Amino acid sequence: MSTRVLLLEGIHQSAIDLFTQAGCIVTSLSKALSEAELVEALNGTAGTPPYQVLGIRSKTMVTAAVLEHATSLIAVGCFCIGTNQVDLAAANRRGIPVFNAPYANTRSVAELVVGEIICLSRQLCDRSKEVHQGVWKKTALGCYEIRGKTVGIVGYGHIGSQVGVLTEMLGMKVIYYDHAPKLAMGNNRQVSSLAQVLAEADFVTLHVPETPETTNMITATQLQLMKPGSHLLNLSRGTVVDIDALASALNSKHLAGAAVDVYPSEPETNVNDFQSVLRGVSNVILTPHVGGSTVEAQLNIGKEVAHVLIKYVVVGATTGAVNFPLVEPPTDFNRFHRIINIHKNVPGVLKEINRVVAEVNGNIRRQILSTDDNIGYLVIDIDQEVSAVVHEAVKKLPFSIQDRVLS
Repeated sequence: MSTRVLLLEGIHQSAIDLFTQAGCIVTSLSKALSEAELVEALNGTAGTPPYQVLGIRSKTMVTAAVLEHATSLIAVGCFCIGTNQVDLAAANRRGIPVFNAPYANTRSVAELVVGEIICLSRQLCDRSKEVHQGVWKKTALGCYEIRGKTVGIVGYGHIGSQVGVLTEMLGMKVIYYDHAPKLAMGNNRQVSSLAQVLAEADFVTLHVPETPETTNMITATQLQLMKPGSHLLNLSRGTVVDIDALASALNSKHLAGAAVDVYPSEPETNVNDFQSVLRGVSNVILTPHVGGSTVEAQLNIGKEVAHVLIKYVVVGATTGAVNFPLVEPPTDFNRFHRIINIHKNVPGVLKEINRVVAEVNGNIRRQILSTDDNIGYLVIDIDQEVSAVVHEAVKKLPFSIQDRVLS
């Protein structure tokens, strides 16, 4: 039976095309679903079989309850960078790998950062708004070239390092802080603390994941450490910055401007009355979480995540999963059947499974096992004649979580 794939939140056509070419049956919806709606959709309606693969972006919450009730689900793909919208631990316990696209929108976000730095330095958004309103306010007051200024990057991963490369090409000095040592690109310079970045930079740009350590990383205390007249950009996660404290720092003129793309609470659908204390504050660029929203990024994300999901469905590869033991088995098993077994990581699993194979005089052609603290992921290539019997016996073993046969 063909694998059924449910894609939500308007995932790019490139993903739909790849799934279709792989023989999957795809349903694509433009919106996010609530917890109850998602469970109902995944389990299928009257006359409609359940789905095995789920694709989402950032708005759909895949909770422990969803994972518990979606009993046919075998994989989740996050068509974005972040995976905090999925309960990764619960997915792991239920044998469901979660994949994402950590690189595909890097350039799109980095280019937006560069554009916003220029806009903030020249107060371009305020001038544009004024002219649209019929106001002619030609002034150089508070407007500067970015050449020779210092950009401070907090989080020097794929996006942060790309920002460093682009801004250095524009003549900016680049310093960065990361919790781990990172190889500098070009003349970028790593500093030893967040406080040093805040104190030295004319533009501070944040590129960190959402973790307990980064929640409220920037509060009133950190904002006061920033240079008077400097600027803050947040295109990472909405929980990283205390928005009320940021508004106060801007209204007091301690900061000269800010660019915010992510918020502590974001609408699940497009609305006409988004509320924020930053609305109306001068030289503040507010965008609706569009850092990676370019045609190129969405096309590449669609391809990247669909590709790894298809590899998991077709050959059992877990490379790229963020919550799972990583295995990259050979793709050629045409003369055999491949049994994929996900089990609790307890002693004696291989002994019991090999006993099952031996009892039916089966011949294991290849066996690959990888484990983490909770689960084991086992790939067995076995003679076609015994695969069905072995599969039925293994999935009944007390430690088995999921078991499927690939042919």
